[in-house]
Amino acid sequence: MYPKFKLSSLTLAIAGVFSVAPFAYSQSTPPEPQKNTEETNPNKNAKENAALKKTDAASKDNVQKVTINGGRTDLEERRQSTAAKMIFGREELDRNGDSNLGEVLKRLPGVTIGGRPGRGGDIRMRGMGNGYTQILINGERAPRGFSMDGLTPDQVERIEIIRGAVAEFSTQAIAGTINIVLREEYKQKDIDLKLSMGYEQGRLAPNVSLTVPGEIGSLSYALSGSVFQNRQHDDGSTYTNSVGQSKDGLETLIQNQYDQTYRKTTGIHLTPRFNYKFENGDTLMVQPFLMNSRSDSSTQSNVNLIDHYTVDPSDPLGTKRTATNGDFALATSSAHAETTFLRGFGNWQHKFEGNAKLNIKFGGGLGKMDSNSLRYQFDKDGKQLDLISDVNNTRDSSLNTGGKFTMPYGEGHTLAAGWDMEAGKRSQTRISLDNGKAQFAESGDNLDASTRRLAVFAQDEFDINPQFSAYAGLRWEGIKTSSTSAGRAIDNTSSVWSPLLHGVWRIPGAGKDQIRASLTQSYRAPALNDLIALPSTSNQNSYYRPDRTGNPFLKPELSKGIDLAFEHYLTRAGIISANFFVRDINNLIRRKTEEVLQPDGLTKKWVSSPVNIGHANTKGIELEAKFQLQEFFPDGPALDVRSNYSRFWSSVDDIVGPNNRLDQQPKQTANFGLDYRPTGIPLTVGGSINWTPAYDIQNSNSQITSTGIKRQLDLYGLWKFNPNLQMRLSANNLRANDYQSGSIVNSETVNRIDYNTSKTYTTWTLRVEMKL
Repeated sequence: MYPKFKLSSLTLAIAGVFSVAPFAYSQSTPPEPQKNTEETNPNKNAKENAALKKTDAASKDNVQKVTINGGRTDLEERRQSTAAKMIFGREELDRNGDSNLGEVLKRLPGVTIGGRPGRGGDIRMRGMGNGYTQILINGERAPRGFSMDGLTPDQVERIEIIRGAVAEFSTQAIAGTINIVLREEYKQKDIDLKLSMGYEQGRLAPNVSLTVPGEIGSLSYALSGSVFQNRQHDDGSTYTNSVGQSKDGLETLIQNQYDQTYRKTTGIHLTPRFNYKFENGDTLMVQPFLMNSRSDSSTQSNVNLIDHYTVDPSDPLGTKRTATNGDFALATSSAHAETTFLRGFGNWQHKFEGNAKLNIKFGGGLGKMDSNSLRYQFDKDGKQLDLISDVNNTRDSSLNTGGKFTMPYGEGHTLAAGWDMEAGKRSQTRISLDNGKAQFAESGDNLDASTRRLAVFAQDEFDINPQFSAYAGLRWEGIKTSSTSAGRAIDNTSSVWSPLLHGVWRIPGAGKDQIRASLTQSYRAPALNDLIALPSTSNQNSYYRPDRTGNPFLKPELSKGIDLAFEHYLTRAGIISANFFVRDINNLIRRKTEEVLQPDGLTKKWVSSPVNIGHANTKGIELEAKFQLQEFFPDGPALDVRSNYSRFWSSVDDIVGPNNRLDQQPKQTANFGLDYRPTGIPLTVGGSINWTPAYDIQNSNSQITSTGIKRQLDLYGLWKFNPNLQMRLSANNLRANDYQSGSIVNSETVNRIDYNTSKTYTTWTLRVEMKL
């Protein structure tokens, strides 16, 4: 039907290779899916069933044998959703044999991971982290302190990436939402056992994952769990060149600091799931989630003091120099941390006559985070200068409930309305001492903080005509935060209305091609730690390493957004797409660093605190191409191409350019991957390249931060002995390039350059996967 378009599709696909993210494809052609959005349209079921019966009757006379997939593919779910949603299932999660979920996420379209390769960091959509990207687990906000890098892919059923806010989820999603869906009900009877051994710098990292499905009468279950241990070594250096005013005159400091850290982490994850079906058709799902990890580390820091002196302010020529020792010449520290999360998810569903249904969810969680550290600092002669201790014990608890009532209405409408309620409480005690002296006034005091969130929403999904479907939603969400410390009580209350509109136009005569458009309003609520005034102290207090504290008077950031996308679906389960987005942000939050007089009335310390500074905007384009080479060359090799490319622009009004971008947002990022299945042998080999170029950010009018280039090469090979046994060998970060970052400060009181270089390492993993 499209003899000319085939060639243009290949051209666009190759152009999309400038983009990147891994995917694998089924050899069978997916069936043409019926219309569906966030919810199946019940009014169309009768028509679709009748059409399917006619198709089945006709197929009986067809001699050709056709294999029908047992469910919708990830691409089908994506195409039928009215709101832009990408889905990545077991194929993506298992491909590279990754040991943590962060390694999987880094290859997905528009997703970047902060920090150096192999050590994780904050997860960012469209380059925006720090709360712009909403992270959900089973549709609920992740607990405080939760790290996605601590979650293994074996405990996850699928990843959903939602580019525009939707009413049934919190609209705290300016950049978008990543929803992690834990293991779901198993239909098969097999027990899955996965044994893996990681290897980094001669250190072994074992991991065992087990999933046991079963059924007892009306109760079905899947018992999933994993245990792991890893040992890591980090090596980095920081060059500092600083000139600034001090109480004794103009102070100059030039030094190199070398840091080495050894770390051992042990953890266990348990994610069982229970489903019960009542006689009247009601269903009940309960899924506990237990995560425990323990970490012990030791660090040694050596300082090579090149020059450190002070010039007398009465000597304009600078001839009177006073040599000065550095803060320390050697520092050793040890730390222990243990984190435990227990979270429960529950869902009850009842169906009414007329295809209406009610879903009620409920859950709660407990979190326990304990850490302690000791740091000894010595001068060049070995004399102890400081003994710094820090003990931080935090307890979190939460309860939540919500519901959604869905019903068909009129011709092609699906109405839904619901609510979300959540209450959380945090209790924290922190004791920080320097040579026995409290480092801040509230050291040792109990801090109590609580949050209450209430939301109501309504939405309508409807078909305007066979080519055009739309989604209209409205959500109101209010948050109240209260905290008490040292007898002081501080409250912060905010509420936001979020109108949402999504539309899909299926281009007539163009097969499955479609155009998407979204108009949304979303927001970013201040993080609890940004509201609470309890400080975090710095052992080397300076403009570059300030103490950090909160601001209870912060307002939420508000954003209006537009998304436009074109999607071309190929016949062999592939896609070529282009997405353009714009976000306009008000009440932007940035951290401000200034000198603050301490309670003793004599000394000053540099303190960083968050403030609302004004307006910002960001925009970008996201390209994606995933296809089988045989789509364009039927006689070609069984080669799958996975690619995506994203380009971002942003600006902050109240900060002078040229790099006055949103904090930590790179200018671009790309992934490119290949999977190859040689003919005649049960082997699949593949790999991917993840690339984020170097970039600078003007954080304030006096500070620029720089981040070096990231290039990560991952390879894997999979050998299938039989349907129940396969072995996978993978290498992550094969190039192991050094990771570089830095900061330049030019203020009225200091001119300082800090340049950090950290080594990265290749991780080898051998994994055996069995069905018992």
